[in-house]
Amino acid sequence: MMKKYGCRTLQCALPFFKEGPEMQNRWSDKEAAEFIARYGKTYGDDLALRIYSARFLGVEPELVLHGGGNTSVKGIHTNILVEKIPAIFVKASGYDMASIGPEGFAGLDLEPLKKLRGLSELADEAMLNELRINLFDFKSATPSIEALMHAFLPPKFIDHTHADAILALTNQANGEKVVRDALGDGVIILKYVKPGFKLAKAAADAYDANPNAKGIVLMHHGLITWGDTARESYDAHIALVARAEEHISKHPRTKRHEIPTPFSVAWDRYAKVAPILRGLVATESGNADRPYHKVILLPLINDETLELVDSKNGRELALTPSVTSDHLIRTKALPLWVDNPQYDDIPKLKEQLAKAVSDYAKEYDAYIVRNISRMPPGVKPFDSKPRVILLPGLGAICAGRDTKGATVARDITAHALNVKSRIAAMGIYKGLSEAELFDMEYLPMQHAKLAKKDAPLAGEVAVVTGAAGAIGAGICRGLLNNGCHVAITDLPGERLDSLVDELKAAFGDRVIGVALDVTDVGSVKNGLKAVSYAWGGFDITVICAGVAHVSTLAEMDLDAFRRLERINTEGTLLVLREIAPIYEAQGTGGDVIVVTTKNVFAPGAGFGAYSATKAASHQLARIASLEFAKMDVRVNMVSPDAVFSDRDRKSGLWAEVGPERMRTRGLDEKGLEEYYRNRNLLKVRVTADHVANAVLFFATRQTPTTGATIPVDGGLPDATPR
Repeated sequence: MMKKYGCRTLQCALPFFKEGPEMQNRWSDKEAAEFIARYGKTYGDDLALRIYSARFLGVEPELVLHGGGNTSVKGIHTNILVEKIPAIFVKASGYDMASIGPEGFAGLDLEPLKKLRGLSELADEAMLNELRINLFDFKSATPSIEALMHAFLPPKFIDHTHADAILALTNQANGEKVVRDALGDGVIILKYVKPGFKLAKAAADAYDANPNAKGIVLMHHGLITWGDTARESYDAHIALVARAEEHISKHPRTKRHEIPTPFSVAWDRYAKVAPILRGLVATESGNADRPYHKVILLPLINDETLELVDSKNGRELALTPSVTSDHLIRTKALPLWVDNPQYDDIPKLKEQLAKAVSDYAKEYDAYIVRNISRMPPGVKPFDSKPRVILLPGLGAICAGRDTKGATVARDITAHALNVKSRIAAMGIYKGLSEAELFDMEYLPMQHAKLAKKDAPLAGEVAVVTGAAGAIGAGICRGLLNNGCHVAITDLPGERLDSLVDELKAAFGDRVIGVALDVTDVGSVKNGLKAVSYAWGGFDITVICAGVAHVSTLAEMDLDAFRRLERINTEGTLLVLREIAPIYEAQGTGGDVIVVTTKNVFAPGAGFGAYSATKAASHQLARIASLEFAKMDVRVNMVSPDAVFSDRDRKSGLWAEVGPERMRTRGLDEKGLEEYYRNRNLLKVRVTADHVANAVLFFATRQTPTTGATIPVDGGLPDATPR
């Protein structure tokens, strides 16, 4: 089970730039024909082939990452008046070329866009307006920031990527000479120009001066190729990148003689560092009830990263600007480097990390002040916390407001560090100036990529114990529907596996499964560590694990009672004990919700073991509310009754209790559910979703409440908390 849901290998298994030329041409005439058959009738053969070759660029992480790069094709659009209009179909901003379809290409009226080339200036906002008003479909996504470059360049098919190999050539002190030596005279070399209107004009002017060129190398930016056909443009792109790789392979990296930090040591250190750092890079929200915007952390621990951070020149090399301006909105211009982390002294380590983050924030604020005159109207500064933290003896830690954001930052960091280390083997790194970096970091169209309305629990992480039961499953679903990341924990087996698979299919990488036995201290420690490995820590703990046993006190089997005691009572205690240090390390508060039962207040005959052990669990939660308050961790309880199932998932408790209850009352399963519905005041069927809503009331902090209990029972006077 832990192998299936383990998080270590998932976080460090990243592709890296090869030591030799590896870029392969993927074109297949057979596959191209299949794309024409799939899309040609509706969208035309040209766009079908544009989709086909764009995907080949998108699947190569050495070319583009997470929606980067852009492609286009020129053609004809027939409007509502049956007029034939010259058109351009360009990749929409943020679409991932690896999986792009027709909807990922914005169709625009080409002629009005070409006329814009005659302007001497065009502000970014005005450029965006011109792009939007020339769309054929008002529902289309916003075209790429490079759309005018595609429009101004004459060729029919155009491809643009931020290839690692090209960036390794251009980000050097003598970059233009290096590019010329590697690629020859058949390419245009264009000095860095800010993406947008100015770059579009510069690229078109350069092409007009040399129309026989094979492509344009954009210094500190990437590569452009073109052709009359999709294949011609794609072939040219792959050929130039392969030549760049071949040139770089002549300058192999010097391997260190000493062994870098072993993985096992790095991961143990990460488990200590992650909760501390996750709290430090959280940002203030201005909301007294929810004072922090939380983040997700992902580690980058592999040979290449450890090789760099453990090297003598690692700091100097790492603290250089981004290899391409396209990365800035995800990673900021510079990472945070922490010198000589005190891994063996947690208090000193926490103090050291706090100072490092504070110093970084002060410098970032100063960077804003130095460049405030360049800030576009209506654009607000990012928070001043780092997105990438480099630690010798550990690797890199990357932050994002959700798993996707953290993954993008991690993958960009992996490629950036790799490119920088390759440059170190060839020459001296030279990136963009601070002003150029600022202009791209605060480009309005770049900010638009990040604009989205956050769900109530965005950036938060929940751990749910006993999640594979009916109530637990409903709680997990409720948390996920509200934007939370959820670690689904339970005993290993089919029930856990099936729930994880089901929720992963619906919620993707915001779900992990962790095998966890609440009666085993080692299992609890390792389970919580697995969550920290995956996301850096957690904010919400839902203790839902519990079992039942039917027996009178006179007939009670002591071993059976002790089993319930271990799960229902000791399990609660163990989880509360082990989560406390993590909440304290993060320092950003949190919530604990313990799912107890109406039997705490209204026990039933023949149900003593369950009632007593759950009452003890409830009392532990009340004590935790007193002890955890100093950490701003609120502890509350939910007491449900008669939850028989969650969709198709049957309650384990009722599997234990139901047969005896049906037998004594002479009812079948449906009749038993009806009996419990009719005994509550509201005459309602209580569901797992209702319990989830009660949990969400506390988890979303609707009121400043701790130590309270919400009954979810339809109204049972005897079970009212008092």
